[in-house]
Amino acid sequence: MNILLTPARIGPVEIRNRIVMPPMTTRTADADGFVTEDTIAYYTARARGGVGLITVEMASPEKCGRHRRHEVGIYDDCFIPGLTRLVDEIHRGGAKASIQLGHGGGHTRVDICGETPIAPSAIAHPVYEITFETIVPQEMTKARIAQTTAAHAAAARRAQQAGFDCVEVHAAHGYLISQFHAPFENRRSDEYGGSLENRARFGLDVLRAVKAAVPCMGAVYRLSVEDFFAGGLPFHEGRQIAVWAAQAGADALHVTAGHYRSIPSAQIVLPPMAYPDATFIDYAAEVKKQVAVPIIAVGRLGDPTTAAAAVESGKTDFIALGRTLVADPQWVEKVTHGEPIRRCLACNTCINEMRGGARIGCVVNGAAGRETAFAKAQPPRGERIAVIGAGPAGLTYAALVAEGNAVTVFEKDARAGGAFRYAGKAPLFQEVAASEKSFERYIADLVAACQFKGVTFHFATDVAADPQVLAPFDRIVIASGAGYRYGLGPIVTRMLDHGLARWSGIARLFSQEPLRDWFYYRARRETGERFKALARPGQTVTVIGDARRAGKSKQAITGAFEAAMLGR
Repeated sequence: MNILLTPARIGPVEIRNRIVMPPMTTRTADADGFVTEDTIAYYTARARGGVGLITVEMASPEKCGRHRRHEVGIYDDCFIPGLTRLVDEIHRGGAKASIQLGHGGGHTRVDICGETPIAPSAIAHPVYEITFETIVPQEMTKARIAQTTAAHAAAARRAQQAGFDCVEVHAAHGYLISQFHAPFENRRSDEYGGSLENRARFGLDVLRAVKAAVPCMGAVYRLSVEDFFAGGLPFHEGRQIAVWAAQAGADALHVTAGHYRSIPSAQIVLPPMAYPDATFIDYAAEVKKQVAVPIIAVGRLGDPTTAAAAVESGKTDFIALGRTLVADPQWVEKVTHGEPIRRCLACNTCINEMRGGARIGCVVNGAAGRETAFAKAQPPRGERIAVIGAGPAGLTYAALVAEGNAVTVFEKDARAGGAFRYAGKAPLFQEVAASEKSFERYIADLVAACQFKGVTFHFATDVAADPQVLAPFDRIVIASGAGYRYGLGPIVTRMLDHGLARWSGIARLFSQEPLRDWFYYRARRETGERFKALARPGQTVTVIGDARRAGKSKQAITGAFEAAMLGR
């Protein structure tokens, strides 16, 4: 049996498998922080997909700690009924439920939380929440520290009343407890500053207060063990705090790394595609050697083989999958049945767009954050479907409608992927450094998923030259992509093939947003119209992706989802 699918415990709670969904802000709550139908649909999709423990996103124990608009609330009893409904649905999906108690500290603003932000010291904090501003929070007095500690305990009791099985104390990524850990952000000279023991005191006091308040719940301590900047928490200190947290009563340690001040970029918090798989696994393994409680590892562990090896080798006990489960809510179910997964690209579009004010979304999963819109999906049934083009839109459509239909994909090239393969050769994809491996794995698994469901492929087949091949089909889906205007196509592909786009001067030029948008939109022409003429009377014709409108990959794949599941 795959070790990922075996049960394990976090304190008093037995989890059906080793897969944990970590907290990621979704903005599906309403403006006041109440759970909505969209919140419930988002989390239950992952519970029904087989995840063992669902951790609901960061919820502040105090109003002044709210770090995002539309953040789930837990700082008042009025939030309990909505949270109870959410927990009930997660349980109905077969998963256990946790919620992260996370206080923004100095990483918020008055216009977000409605109150004066607090922090260990009154130093400048850069805060990006839709807009960028620098704020100076109010330094916490000892009385204020005690008040915030008590607020965490009260929030934990609300979580227990709502039916959660676990709570997670957030001591990572530059939020309040993490701010106490970092000497750069903690300039105090009392018992909460200076030595490591003093800097760790607040977070450990919070953990003890939570354990005392809800002794029958599992308590997880999520800790950044390395901040990656001068004046941040170095690993040898982070490892020691992890040991102290286990001694203070943590039932599991969620070992992560990174901080909003990390060098060279805060993107390390969610390692993008240029970083290796299992980015932080060695940190988790080192902590595991020092403690007797379970370890939850996180950071680019979405490859099933890599995840299983991490547990089998004893480096961790649980695997946390964040972006992976945004991309594929059915990851666990697919691994269980040996079905190819839908790969996360690690492009960080989900988190970067969310920080800019959008609801959580995904380049490769057009239903992410929009689960209610797809609740009554009606894909075609009993049809013979031809898909023209094996790029990401065509492959996505084919995979989604393969069940209950006879689907054939025609591709004029000798392999799948189309122009999407070239995205990995560009200097940037979305806002992160591009990696060819990420795109190659995504396309390979998407092809494998289609084949697993019985889709037939015809490569090196130009349907425009031989339209007769389309005659037997009931539906023609045109996913032929877009072509460059002005004869630019061969020039662009040669530049990318020879690595010229990554030369420093050219890379800077092609990283500028106006030029990138020009290449995505105005420089390309959709191709769908010329393929429509190939259809015969009585055949249904659907145009999707760049063949319908030249643009970015997220729009193309989302269009494929809508065409396949909603008939749009």
